[in-house]
Amino acid sequence: EPDVTIVSGLKDMVVSEGDDVTFRCQVSHEDARDVEWKLQDVALQNNEMNEISVEKGKIHTLTLRKVTEQDIGTVTFRVGPHTSTA
Repeated sequence: EPDVTIVSGLKDMVVSEGDDVTFRCQVSHEDARDVEWKLQDVALQNNEMNEISVEKGKIHTLTLRKVTEQDIGTVTFRVGPHTSTA
């Protein structure tokens, strides 16, 4: 299996409380496995508050819905041994 690397990393975002925010990270290969999103070192699951998806096979997205002050912190995207933070 090819080593999947991060082609385009996360960018820092500033949003207002109550807004949605989307983070994008592009990887080198489609169908990447061993992918994880974290907020403040807590693994995120796909649910009504966190939408995790993949666009065009290589662009992994995380949308945090209606953010609050508790959502302030570091977002981390990991694929295999590679990570990107914002």
